[in-house]
Amino acid sequence: MKHVQIKKDLNKKSNRLRAAVMGSNDGILSVSGLVIGVASANSSKILILTAGLAGIVAGAISMSAGEYISVSAERDNEKALIEKEKSELEENPNYELDELTHLYQNRGLDHLTAKKVAKELTATDALAAHSDMELKINPSELTNPWNAVSASAVSYTLGAMIPLIAIMLPIGIYTIPFTFVAVIIALTITGYISAKISGSSVNKSILRIVLIGAAAMTITFIIGNIFKVVGV
Repeated sequence: MKHVQIKKDLNKKSNRLRAAVMGSNDGILSVSGLVIGVASANSSKILILTAGLAGIVAGAISMSAGEYISVSAERDNEKALIEKEKSELEENPNYELDELTHLYQNRGLDHLTAKKVAKELTATDALAAHSDMELKINPSELTNPWNAVSASAVSYTLGAMIPLIAIMLPIGIYTIPFTFVAVIIALTITGYISAKISGSSVNKSILRIVLIGAAAMTITFIIGNIFKVVGV
């Protein structure tokens, strides 16, 4: 049981880290395209800073709202499943005990041992025992939407600050190339971390995110130059 709990805790930490990396990637990609597009159309640092900050605030709010809605729906589903399990335990406790015994047998325990474990856990906290084995849910540790909101907002903002800081540096004609390189390096790092978390190919993960980032910045750079040329 301890091994199972440790595995669950590791999975939760892995999911949080994966969400943080995704949030950072979104911040990097969104704001880098925005500030490079604005910088290629107008060299005013105040205008670029204003656009960048507006992009960070809007993006962080958007991501947080999306996470809140998604995770709240997940939490509501967890509550509904637990309530259903609670009703089943009240209506047919013997059937539920047999069901729990069978689940432990599937884990490798013989019938007598599985029955003993099921009885002891049911006597201690029947709802927790059944929720854990059947639903993979801990009633005392339901998904918290506010954790997702804060994680998304923070990771997005931290990622978005990379291109904004880079483009605000007083380096003249090298501003856009420097920002481009800084973003590519940042995406390489997040791509590497993402691959390590998911166990996928490091090269493919890095190449995919870097190409997307490079394409986004190139497109917004071209659009910015078009607006500068036409004088809009």
